Amino acid sequence: MKNVFKARTKPGKAHSAMGRATEKGPFAPFDWWLFTIMLVILSIGLVMVLSASGIVAEQVNGDKYYFFKRQVLFALMGGIVLWGAALLPREWLYKMQYPALFVALLLLLVTLSPLAPAINGAKRWIPLGPINVQPMEFVKVALALYLAYFMSSKQDIIKTFSRGVIPPFAVTALFCFLLLLQPDFGSAVVLASILFFMCVAGGTRFVYLFFSIALACAGAMALAISSPYRLRRLLAFLDPFEDAHNTGYQLVQSLLAIGSGSFFGVGVGASKQKMFYLPEAHNDFIMAVLAEEMGFVGMSVVMILFGLLFWRCYKIIQGQRNLRDRFTAFGITTILAMGSVMNLAVVMGVAPPKGVPMPLMSYGGSNLMATMLCVGLLMNFSRTADTWTSTSS
Repeated sequence: MKNVFKARTKPGKAHSAMGRATEKGPFAPFDWWLFTIMLVILSIGLVMVLSASGIVAEQVNGDKYYFFKRQVLFALMGGIVLWGAALLPREWLYKMQYPALFVALLLLLVTLSPLAPAINGAKRWIPLGPINVQPMEFVKVALALYLAYFMSSKQDIIKTFSRGVIPPFAVTALFCFLLLLQPDFGSAVVLASILFFMCVAGGTRFVYLFFSIALACAGAMALAISSPYRLRRLLAFLDPFEDAHNTGYQLVQSLLAIGSGSFFGVGVGASKQKMFYLPEAHNDFIMAVLAEEMGFVGMSVVMILFGLLFWRCYKIIQGQRNLRDRFTAFGITTILAMGSVMNLAVVMGVAPPKGVPMPLMSYGGSNLMATMLCVGLLMNFSRTADTWTSTSS
């Protein structure tokens, strides 16, 4: 498969183009459009967390602002992480691919140990005092950094099977295996998707990708058939109203919330499905509450904001002259895009429930901080983006 990240400059202009990209230096301006759009989406997310979680928080914790106050704290912590990533020297970042992989592997192993409690039948969190850390959110970033390093530095062997395909596939397969042991099938799908898109960008041969997809689909079907729990969820996804009070309950409530919103919505704070009808209303299904309260208009505004966010990410990717910079920015953007698309697909019943939070919207400290880390890294790369250079050169 053709490498879509080949240099856009002619051989005679390559040196001067690289000079334009690097001479901006560490004090070059950030992409403030990216930051502003992120801030607007985050603000909407905070409002929706307050609206969707108040009833549950008052019933369970005795404080209707419990989840909202924690989310604000997570956002402030995420802001520190964002600016740290934005100001991080690039050479420091590029020394982290293997240490980050090792730490991510260690954290996943801790989740499978007796140190991590089982919550809702899964061991996905590590308790750290008053908060629970979900390592998977940071595993995605570590994997993207490694794949960007591999795809950019191994271009001469990327089309070979033994040296260009097996290493990244083996690393990703190891993380996916550990996630399946938790069990967390949805997160394993996310990691496999990141690998797929990075391979497409890197120029991996189509035949290898085709057989890997076929093998992954066969494995997924085997897992679904062998597990009565997964099989029930799959069948419920195909027709949730057939078992609307059991396996299809969550999806049915989500669809009812979306349908109830109509064009303009029922008003912020007036959702009925969040009244203990829709499970995880402030987490994975917060977009259903948003659709109910703000309607088609509100959903459209949020989707336009996400579209603008990814447009700025695309401009940053295209503006990178250094191949590793471009692959890293692409991998980070893929993390954000996969989270958004998969969450919406689940909420609207296009994909089986997977437990994928909506970036910047859903409640949760690990996801919010990992998302703001990604935005911070993209702001870092925006300082070396030649966005004004013609892509036809």
